[in-house]
Amino acid sequence: MAQILSPLPGTFYRSAAPDKPPYKADGDAVDAGDVIGLIEVMKSFHEVRAETAGANIRFLVDNEEPVMAGAPLADLD
Repeated sequence: MAQILSPLPGTFYRSAAPDKPPYKADGDAVDAGDVIGLIEVMKSFHEVRAETAGANIRFLVDNEEPVMAGAPLADLD
């Protein structure tokens, strides 16, 4: 199992905009380099990418939840 960690502190978003579908849903397969969400810091958005591939992503934080740098965002099998 691998974890995807927050690269910086901010607010985690699972989609690019409120009217857009999430980048990934719980249970989706993930390839290395896939965007799984965004971190917003002072009105600037930074993509969060998976560093490794996995068969089943499980998010550990909710959409629009504040996170700290290094906090686990999701688990990968």
